[in-house]
Amino acid sequence: MAPLDNLIVVDFSHALAGPYCTMLMAAYGAQVYKIESTGSGDMGRTWGPPFQGGEASYFLGLNSGKQGVAINLKDPRGLDLCRDMVRRADVLIENFRPGTMSRLGLDWPAARTLNSRLIYCSISGYGQTGPSRDDPAMDLILQASSGLISTTGNSATSTARCGHSVADITAGMFALTGVLMALEARHRTGMGQFIDVSMLDGMISAMASNYAYMFGSGTVPTPLGTAFATIVPYACFPTADGEMAIAVASEKLWTLFCAAVEHPEWEHDPRFATNRDRVANRGILEPMVTEVLRYRTSTEWTGLFCKHGVPCAAVRNLRQVADDPHAAHREMFPVLGHPTAGPVRVTGVPIKFSETPGGIKSAAPVSGQHTREALAGLLGLGAERIGELARAGVIHCAH
Repeated sequence: MAPLDNLIVVDFSHALAGPYCTMLMAAYGAQVYKIESTGSGDMGRTWGPPFQGGEASYFLGLNSGKQGVAINLKDPRGLDLCRDMVRRADVLIENFRPGTMSRLGLDWPAARTLNSRLIYCSISGYGQTGPSRDDPAMDLILQASSGLISTTGNSATSTARCGHSVADITAGMFALTGVLMALEARHRTGMGQFIDVSMLDGMISAMASNYAYMFGSGTVPTPLGTAFATIVPYACFPTADGEMAIAVASEKLWTLFCAAVEHPEWEHDPRFATNRDRVANRGILEPMVTEVLRYRTSTEWTGLFCKHGVPCAAVRNLRQVADDPHAAHREMFPVLGHPTAGPVRVTGVPIKFSETPGGIKSAAPVSGQHTREALAGLLGLGAERIGELARAGVIHCAH
């Protein structure tokens, strides 16, 4: 068994935050029915190049393990099919702009009348309430509006977007957390509930240490490159052949670091005696560290720092990570077969269970790949009725 076996999820999400949440749910056993329009479908299908066999690599990487169901949401008969699915579901996930599901007649007040045990999770940029509720939102926008970009980059005049879609992914993880907590509550009460996940709320929570620094110091944080405001040395430094990260986060590690770089006198230098001193004198210490590290390669320094127990890592690109034997041992890049794209390499499951392990069961679906199976298996519709709906344009079946 997997942790979420027998859980039925109706997934109306698109793009990234919702699909990431439901991809994890599918990996851990949930039966996820990905509902897409019979027209354009998930906007993620268009986000390329690259494409593999006509399918966007982006979409392939975020929708593995799901059952693809294509329904015309502009047709009342299509909406009736969706309502029938909601009646049988445990969880509904959606990340349309607030108000969209209401216009479809599939919002929480309507859904709860169909299924009192339903857990209904809405993911949006700013939440379902508040003055910014209706503002359009994408990951970049939330990285800016949450304050993240103001702290990311090399200087206050050279900011940068985080290299991955952290606002979307954080919202997806909080959505999954909310669903799991709601399931636990349902075990006790027998009732479902509504979950309001805001990308802004998620980023504020995820940046707890940044806000704690501001509230404690009274200083608004600005970009520090790879450095950290409250620990020194804690940054990336150039070596003879690249760059590496070093994290000296305690006085014990400072002693070990000084020994590893063969400068034991630094340990007792009054300018660097404590972390407070090192933070105050980062402008002196960091150039000293830079000067020492540039004479050896990242591999040489990694060996020395690991020998002394100092946390470190060479700065790797994604190809190096994908080819890493440790990542392979952890099964983090499985290869799946796709009907049109062929072999597809995706990311694996991040949480390992001893008794109820998860795993990526199948590649992302082509549009409407599982419409027949879903309507027959979940709703009990016969082949003749499914054929009628397909001919009328209410549904799309890929085969």
